[in-house]
Amino acid sequence: MGPASLSPERLGLRRVILALLVLGVAGGLVALGWIVLAGGGWTVWEALILVCLAANAPWLGLTAATGMIGFVLRLVGPAGAADQGEASRIVTRTVLAVCVRLEDMDAVLPPLTRLLRDLRSFPDAEDRFVLAILSDTPDGNAAAAEAAAVAHCAASFPGGAVRYRRRTENTGYKAGNLMEFLDAGAAEGEFVLVLDADSMMSAPAVRRLVLHMQAEPGLAILQPTIGGHGADTPFTRLFGFGQRHGTRVWATGQAWWQGPQGPYWGHNALIRIAPFRQHARLPLLPDGAAILSHDHVEAALLQAAGWAVRVLPEDAGSAERHPPDLQALFSRDLRWAAGNLQYRHLLRRRDLGALGRFQMLQAILHYALTPLWFALLPLAAVNAATGGGEETSRGALLALLACGAVALNLPKLAGFAEALLRPAGQGRWRLLAMMGQEVLLGLMVDAIAAFDRTRMLLRLAGGLGQGWEPQARAARGLRWAEAGRRFGPQMAAGLLLAALFASAGAFALLAALPALAGLLLAVPVAVLTARPDPVRPRRDDSLRQRPGRAATFDARPALRASHARAGEPPGPA
Repeated sequence: MGPASLSPERLGLRRVILALLVLGVAGGLVALGWIVLAGGGWTVWEALILVCLAANAPWLGLTAATGMIGFVLRLVGPAGAADQGEASRIVTRTVLAVCVRLEDMDAVLPPLTRLLRDLRSFPDAEDRFVLAILSDTPDGNAAAAEAAAVAHCAASFPGGAVRYRRRTENTGYKAGNLMEFLDAGAAEGEFVLVLDADSMMSAPAVRRLVLHMQAEPGLAILQPTIGGHGADTPFTRLFGFGQRHGTRVWATGQAWWQGPQGPYWGHNALIRIAPFRQHARLPLLPDGAAILSHDHVEAALLQAAGWAVRVLPEDAGSAERHPPDLQALFSRDLRWAAGNLQYRHLLRRRDLGALGRFQMLQAILHYALTPLWFALLPLAAVNAATGGGEETSRGALLALLACGAVALNLPKLAGFAEALLRPAGQGRWRLLAMMGQEVLLGLMVDAIAAFDRTRMLLRLAGGLGQGWEPQARAARGLRWAEAGRRFGPQMAAGLLLAALFASAGAFALLAALPALAGLLLAVPVAVLTARPDPVRPRRDDSLRQRPGRAATFDARPALRASHARAGEPPGPA
């Protein structure tokens, strides 16, 4: 094990500072809420509003505190894992492992083959990297087309540089697939770079991870932040813009107080094979089911065993494909919620470590608190409609609404501020225009998401919506009728809530309008932001590769047939 780069005392002091910031923000929000709600006496609805606010205040405090710390650190210099030393030459072997299941290989293989070719072009890495396609595609035409596509790709590389392995049963899902591959000894290397089917990484970014890992022998997982690619709808473009700026700040602040006990997001990450095989084997859930969201559990197991898990808070050369529309976003949310809520069965396990369990609790609360967050809106509407809050200070109310919104979005807003201070070749007016559009869309999506996640949790509680189905990645657009069926309930709820607020007067309706707008406009927002761009956009410059195109095999017809037989949606997943 390598020497610790941060003493326990110093890390403990950082966490004390974070806790004080969290308490300050959370306490301030609850105190302001009390001032707003206590005027003129209490109603039942106002008491419930305060309970919901108090339940969400610690999460808002953690979000705001992490964002403040990250913003300061990014202004004064690198933080967390970003200041780790690097070796000068690659001396280890790394496997690029990609888990696939019923994927469009014509989309999956080209970026992987470009990455492999560029990595092997480094003078010190000609034979240091190999590509492994780990398939869970069931038997049939899709599997045959997939194998043919990989064989066609492998023909352009030396023997053994591209490998293909397919299981007949997807035991343990993606995590089980990877662990079986590593157990079989087929990796033949010290590191494995875990990629998803829609991952894109540049050779310099991968090289940087490898050199960092070589320089720190006690490091088990090194995870960069992840940007987006394929911005071919307005939704993807704006969603990716906001997430990129917010994630950078959040990850910087989180790396500062979590130190060597950082998160792992399951892909675009470099793993040291030996400790991963020894310590990161997933337990089964109490009912014998496999864990869906494997990444937090694997990180917690490694941390508890004394291995470091770090985040590089930079996404240059690291990307994934963002959902193309609102419907795809919430379909992905359903998968993530089902996986994250499983963590409730693991919170008492001491072999996962205190911080590892806290990270899993965060993942649970990300969804579990949503009903209490959304409940603020109908509770306020009923309170206003029944005469409550007539003596409330309007100034204090507006201050509470503004402070809550800022706390919730502080990492993203801080990321925007950093971008304006360091425009990096982009004009400030262009940045401001993008930021304004993103803030407007984000405001509307937040309300729609709160409604949708509340309904989703009710479905999951009733045993509906379980599973780990492939996700939609390609832009396809949404028809008005389709969007009406999917987002009509949100609009109906918005109209009902607007009527309740309007019955209390114009001020009540105007104060609630920022939260109501997303619900009232859910259908047009979903349709208009899902329209595919008429011209395919350029790839992100951070992922631009040298010229060269790998031959691929078009597996799409066989994949569509296999999806249809399996009862899954056609197209890439």
